[in-house]
Amino acid sequence: QVQLVESGGGLIHPGGSLRLSCAASGIIRAFSSLDMGWYRQAPGKQRELVATIGYGGSTNYAESVKGRFTISRAVAKKTIDLQMNSLKSEDTAVYYCKLGSNVWGQGTQVTVSS
Repeated sequence: QVQLVESGGGLIHPGGSLRLSCAASGIIRAFSSLDMGWYRQAPGKQRELVATIGYGGSTNYAESVKGRFTISRAVAKKTIDLQMNSLKSEDTAVYYCKLGSNVWGQGTQVTVSS
């Protein structure tokens, strides 16, 4: 019943910015207490963690995105957001949001190209 839907992806030039949003639907108990995260998968590569946000708002980022990406959540709207600045070609991937340990969205494509 619980579903996550990502949006905000697209084509952007290097150095540009995008904001991804993940909307949760269905009945979710204690949304704000769950660990949440954004992951990405480039063609031919393994899915990797990009950023997480935990109970109390603590955050963690992959070294490759530190200082450029910011993860946040809006409890009332039940969304998980990822602000991406100074995008690089290496950021090109399908981005997935995750709620708790096993709920995933369908993914949204981010392509960074000149």
